[in-house]
Amino acid sequence: MAKLTGAQIAQEGPAGWAYLLGSLHTRLHTGTFAAGLALVDAIGAAAEEMDHHPDLDLRYTHVDVRLSSHDAGGVTERDLRLARAVTTLAADAGVRLDPASVSVLELGLDTPARDTVRPFWAAVLAVPADDRGELQDPAGALPGVWFQPSGDEEPRQRWHFDVWVEPAQVQPRIDAALAAGGRLVRADGAPRFWVLADPEGNHVCLCTWQERD
Repeated sequence: MAKLTGAQIAQEGPAGWAYLLGSLHTRLHTGTFAAGLALVDAIGAAAEEMDHHPDLDLRYTHVDVRLSSHDAGGVTERDLRLARAVTTLAADAGVRLDPASVSVLELGLDTPARDTVRPFWAAVLAVPADDRGELQDPAGALPGVWFQPSGDEEPRQRWHFDVWVEPAQVQPRIDAALAAGGRLVRADGAPRFWVLADPEGNHVCLCTWQERD
C-alpha cells in the first residue's frame, strides 16, 4: 500500500487521532487498569482479524496506541482502517480518545562533526544508525536522535528537543511556554516548526506534519 501524505490523513482519517512523525497516535483514557486490559484485548482481536498490528502501551489509567505500516515507511489505508476499528471499540467501551495529550520527542544534536560523534552516541545508546544517519531504537522505547550540521563558534547550542504535536496543539503550547517564562525565537519555519527558548536560552522546536510532504 502507498504511504499517505499528511494532507490525505487529515482529510480521510478518523477524528481523535494525531499524525506525528510518520505514525497515527491517540491516548485512550480507560480509567482503570482492568478496563485498559479489556480494551487492549479487544484491539488485539481486531488487529489479528485485520492482520495489521498496532503498538500498544498499557498504563494504569490509559492506553497509548500507535499505528504505522513499516513496509511503506508511514501511514497507509490499512492504518486508517485499524484506527476506525479502534475508535469504534473505544466508543463501545465508553472510552475517550485524546489526541491532544500525545506527542513524540526527538533529540537533535547540533554539531560541526556529526560523522565523528554519531558512532559514540550509537554505542552508548546501543541503537543503530539508519540509512539517513539517524539513531532509531528498534524497540521504540528511546527517542530518536538526529544530527544537525552547525558552525563551531562558541558559545553555541548543542542539544535541542524536537516535540512533534498535532497542528491544533501548537498555539496552546506556545502560549503555555511563554506564560512559563519562555520566548519565541523563530517562526519563519512555520507551519513545519517553531523554535522556542526557555529562560536560560535552551532551544526546543515544536514540529508538525504540515508542508513536509
